[in-house]
Amino acid sequence: MKKKGLLSSETAYFLGIIVLALGTAFMERADFGMSMVVAPAYLFYLKLSQFIPWFTFGMAEYCFQAVLLIIIALVMRRFKSMYLFSFVTAFIYGIILDLMMAAAGMIVLDGIAGRIICFIIGLVFCSFGVALLFHTYIAPEAYELMVKEISAKTGTDITKVKTVYDCCSCALAVILSFLFFGFGHFEGVKAGTFFCALINGWLIGQCSRLLEQQFDFRDAWTLRRYFA
Repeated sequence: MKKKGLLSSETAYFLGIIVLALGTAFMERADFGMSMVVAPAYLFYLKLSQFIPWFTFGMAEYCFQAVLLIIIALVMRRFKSMYLFSFVTAFIYGIILDLMMAAAGMIVLDGIAGRIICFIIGLVFCSFGVALLFHTYIAPEAYELMVKEISAKTGTDITKVKTVYDCCSCALAVILSFLFFGFGHFEGVKAGTFFCALINGWLIGQCSRLLEQQFDFRDAWTLRRYFA
């Protein structure tokens, strides 16, 4: 039996944020539509940046996630310190996302084939990033936190909850696109977005299983109790 490697929960957290931000930047560069999870924040970014030039995608992310965290607290009827830490994660992610967006913007895409490759890389990176964040005790982004909280409260498999959440987020993105840019106009929500909505939950599950086959996740720091 192959011996598993050891990956600390803390390393999984930082790797997850970086890989997720890189994947999101690749998908934005491909221009086949954003993943349904970030599509609502992306649409707010597209709309607000028309009037506020310095408003970035990263800023839209942590502002939108702050609203989500308030909704989580209201739905769960309690407030946990993890929700504050989740906003810190969103803020860090937003900063890294803006850096990755700048880097991805320098990639020269050669026609449709280059865009397809860029999209596939982005999709896989996003799935691995989320899977890594599911294997850490440190508060994930509000998106993943909502999925984890609902899964824990209802006892439903986290992959199924993720798929339902993704579809709801996709529907919200379509509504926002119509509101901001006109009925029937899909901005940031394209064929790739709907493809993600169908496959993302399954793909994250596969990435999680692959990670668990290769690594044992252990805490390097004694901080877990602060994120309970």
